[in-house]
Amino acid sequence: MSTNSTHKWAAGAATGIGSMPGGDAREAAKTVTGSLEAFPYLPELPARGPGADMIGRTIGMLVEVYAHVEPSGWRISDRPGRDTRRARAWLGEDLDALEEFTQGYEGPLKVSAVGPWTLATALELRNGEAALGDPGACRDLAASLAEGLRAHLADVRRRVPGAEVVLQLDEPSLTSVLQGRVKTASGYRTHRAVDRAVVEGALRDLVGAAGGGPVVVHSCAPQVPFALLRRAGAAGISFDFALLTEREEEAIGEAVEGGTALFAGVVPGVDGRLSDPAGSVMGVRTLWRRLGLTPGTLAESVVVTPSCGLAGASPAYARSALAHCVRAARSLADNPE
Repeated sequence: MSTNSTHKWAAGAATGIGSMPGGDAREAAKTVTGSLEAFPYLPELPARGPGADMIGRTIGMLVEVYAHVEPSGWRISDRPGRDTRRARAWLGEDLDALEEFTQGYEGPLKVSAVGPWTLATALELRNGEAALGDPGACRDLAASLAEGLRAHLADVRRRVPGAEVVLQLDEPSLTSVLQGRVKTASGYRTHRAVDRAVVEGALRDLVGAAGGGPVVVHSCAPQVPFALLRRAGAAGISFDFALLTEREEEAIGEAVEGGTALFAGVVPGVDGRLSDPAGSVMGVRTLWRRLGLTPGTLAESVVVTPSCGLAGASPAYARSALAHCVRAARSLADNPE
C-alpha cells in the first residue's frame, strides 16, 4: 500500500465514525482495533447514558466551561458537577481501554469531538436558549473547545506514542446553522443564520488547535458544505454517501483536486444485509468517472466508512460492518476502474 504524502493513512484505508453499541469500553476497543488494524478510532458508547454521548463527551473536554443535564438537554453550569465528572470518567475509561489494545501500534488513530457549531446548538445557556443565539457565547465555547482538544490530543499521543492522531470534528448541525434552521427553545422561531465567514473562521481555529495533525469534519446530514470545509483547512470530509445530490458534485470534485480526502459513508449503520464489498463502493467509482477524476487517485482520496455511527446496531452487525468497510476499501485499491 502506498501512502499519500499529504494524508496520514495508507491508500485503500477504512475506518469507523465514532459510536458503537453496548456499554463495555474494553469490548468496544477490542472490536475496533481488531477490525480496523490500519486505522482504528476511539469508540463512543452512548448507551451508557448522558455524558457518554458525543455532546456529553465533548462537554467533559471543555476548559473552564461546565454543564449539567436538564430534561431539555445540556445546560451551562457555574462549576463542574456530577454530569461533567461522569463524562470525564467515561472518557478516561475509554482511553484506558484503547491504550490497552494499541500497545506498540504505529499509524493513524482517529479521535472525535463535537465541532463548535453543533456544540453551540446543543448547549443551552442559563435562560434555556441555545448558545448559538449569542455570538459571544459561541466565541467562548470555541476557545474553550480548542484548549480542551489540545490537552486531549496531547493525552492520546502520550498514551499511544506511535499514533498519528487524526481529529474528527462532528458537525451534524452545521448545515442547519448556515441556513438558519435551528429552532429556538419555544420551537416557534429559528435562530438567525450565522455568517459563513464566522462559521469558517471558528472551524479554521479548531483545525489549528490540532497542532498540525489532520482534521476531518463529519456530518451525516444532507447538503454538507464541502467548499467551506475545504477552505477552513479540513484534511478530510466525512459524509453519508447516500445523501449526496448532483448539487454537491462540483464542490466534491474541487475538494478532491485540492487534496481533501473523502470519508465516504457507504456501509449502512444499522442491521441489514450487507452487499458484496465491491458493490458497496460502486457508487463511489461511478461518481469518480462522472467527475472525470483519475481512477488511480481513487484509493488515495477515499476512506471507506459506515454511513454514520453504529450505536443503533447490534454488536455482531457493528463488527461485520467495520470488517465490510475494510474489504470494500481494499476492492477500491485493487480495482479502481
